[in-house]
Amino acid sequence: MTTALGAAGELAIQSLINQAPMASTLADDFRREGYKLALVGGSVRDAILGRLRGDLDFTTSAPPEVSRKIISNWAQSVWDIGIAFGTVAGKKGDTTVEVTTYRSESYGHESRKPAVTYGDSIEEDLRRRDFTINAMALELTQGKPQFIDPFNGLRDLGARILRTPGTPEESFSDDPLRMLRAARFASQLSFTLAPDVLLGMKEMAARISIVSPERIREEFSKLLLSKDPRTGISILVETGLADLILPEVPKLKLEIDEHHHHKDVYEHSLTVLEQAIELEDRLGGPNLVIRLAALLHDIGKPKTRNLIEGGGVSFHHHEVVGARQAKERLKALRYDGETIDAVTSLIALHLRFHGYGEGEWTDSAVRRYVRDAGDFLIHLHVLTRADCTTRNKRKAEILAATYQNLEERIELLMQEEELLAMRPDIDGAEVMRLLNLKPSRAVGEALDFLLELRIEQGPLGPEKATQELLKWWSARN
Repeated sequence: MTTALGAAGELAIQSLINQAPMASTLADDFRREGYKLALVGGSVRDAILGRLRGDLDFTTSAPPEVSRKIISNWAQSVWDIGIAFGTVAGKKGDTTVEVTTYRSESYGHESRKPAVTYGDSIEEDLRRRDFTINAMALELTQGKPQFIDPFNGLRDLGARILRTPGTPEESFSDDPLRMLRAARFASQLSFTLAPDVLLGMKEMAARISIVSPERIREEFSKLLLSKDPRTGISILVETGLADLILPEVPKLKLEIDEHHHHKDVYEHSLTVLEQAIELEDRLGGPNLVIRLAALLHDIGKPKTRNLIEGGGVSFHHHEVVGARQAKERLKALRYDGETIDAVTSLIALHLRFHGYGEGEWTDSAVRRYVRDAGDFLIHLHVLTRADCTTRNKRKAEILAATYQNLEERIELLMQEEELLAMRPDIDGAEVMRLLNLKPSRAVGEALDFLLELRIEQGPLGPEKATQELLKWWSARN
């Protein structure tokens, strides 16, 4: 359905002119070569919403090699790593474009790589897109721009509802990752899912198994970093997708009987996630590490759950078990090592504060807390504070005040002792000189001893540290 511009098209054109004035020159180049070019997908959606940026997606009737030639003449830089899938990208000034030949993609029953076929019309290209709100186009090479909306995406955009251009089964079979994308859009854009889309996700959830872990990770991270991750996570759990990509989360829905009461761990975890997000300004904004840690911090509870005789439930060492489970899951999703280490460390440490009592920790215990948190001390502050979800206002106030006391002690010790740069009072070269050693395991053990001494007693100075080192070495030998 090609229509006159109308209000939506006029807004899209104005956004394009304001935010990406160079795009019209690219359209002129395609037209001169006899090919069509249209702004498409999320770029049209964002243009209608008035939030178009300089990254633009186009579709074209030109073959990929022709697109590369035209873009090479237009852009200051070109990259064609996606040319096998019909995509060529380029950048001119502040405008980055991706131009893709009319196409459709579909996955075989067991394949993790899509088969790409090129199409003959933009309508066919739009039909194979994920959702109607992304199946709109703005044709730019026909003289007067034409707004193309064959599947009523504009209507669904106004109603804030996600539908598929064809049947959900057809769309999710073509690319099962679209099921995760539906949950992500619900979180990012505050959209609801059409009933048939939700049903299709439930019926086809198992098909997500053919999608690579890397693609699943990227989509889940976008969901988690959205403004409302609870909505998307709830959809993943409801449809059964979470059972396949993040099974530890739905398992948090522990049974609660009338004699053994405990918090709803699943709801508690979502609340901790939301409360951590409220504190993220301490981390400079949306932060993947803290959001992963908040969501997963209690995943060790199902495996450690123990019903206490006479009523009650315990979860002894769930932080240790949870850290191990989180490491395994994040590795399976191909998260990078630094992210995995940070998240698992935070989970392992998230209960440490509860030994603080009313401030009975010694200075050495405070130093260990800082040392073990390392570069993620502020993350640990955020997670620990977010983990307080008690409805008892008095208890919540006491916990907050107690943690504030701990943070103030840490700050004071930092000023006095430079805690974040905590090192032995003498270095490895001096240790080797004093003990007449060559580089060896013994040198590392000596430095470990000196660091423990530094943690226990605070800064000693080189002279005192030397005396203690020599005494330790003498006793050791």
